[in-house]
Amino acid sequence: MRSGPPGGGTWTELGIVVGATFAGLAVAFLIPAVREVVVDAVHGDTAAVRDDLRELGAAGVLLVVSLAVVHAVIFYPAEILDLAAGYVYGFWAALPLLIAGWVLNAVIAYEIGRHAARPLIYRLAGEQRFLRAEHAIERGGATLLLAMRLIPIVPFSLFSYAAGAARVPMLRFIWTTAVGYLPITAIFVYLGSQLEELSLTDPLLWVASAALLAMLLAVKLVGERVAPEEDEAAGGA
Repeated sequence: MRSGPPGGGTWTELGIVVGATFAGLAVAFLIPAVREVVVDAVHGDTAAVRDDLRELGAAGVLLVVSLAVVHAVIFYPAEILDLAAGYVYGFWAALPLLIAGWVLNAVIAYEIGRHAARPLIYRLAGEQRFLRAEHAIERGGATLLLAMRLIPIVPFSLFSYAAGAARVPMLRFIWTTAVGYLPITAIFVYLGSQLEELSLTDPLLWVASAALLAMLLAVKLVGERVAPEEDEAAGGA
């Protein structure tokens, strides 16, 4: 008889992942600088996050990565960190730093999804609904993964949970996260870097706006392509 949690994995894996997540979170909150910036980010105070990073100097670089990792379990608007880092470090330094941080976040959230969230989602959603959702992610392949990163309709970490729960291949998950999240990260990092001199006459501002609209259209087209197949699957269940 199977003794593990529903949806896959073992109770040991589940305990390790959940325990390590909360242990890491507790350690992070013991550091005053991390605690203050997380609280400011959760409250949506972009100016305070920006000031906190500037005061820390070089140590702020590590804090940026830490904040991205913390986002795996504490949700706040990711754009706050993008804007603040762009303002403090400039576009070309902040962009690769943030992409590295968000990919690391994604991998952690993926592992949580695979070992901890999968059993929970399986139990809450029910077997048939879970399997249909899992099949939709598998069928969408890299295209769906890229679309969900281009415009994260589902919050960044939540989608990573879902991808882990659906057992998306890790390599595909990592590269689609890095490539798909690059445009929107670049837009907000650029806006942050130009915060003090941002002007409606800046052509790059209009390019960024057009890019956001294009990404929304891309997500809509991908959704229309996947939805009919999902409806058929639901009807046949």
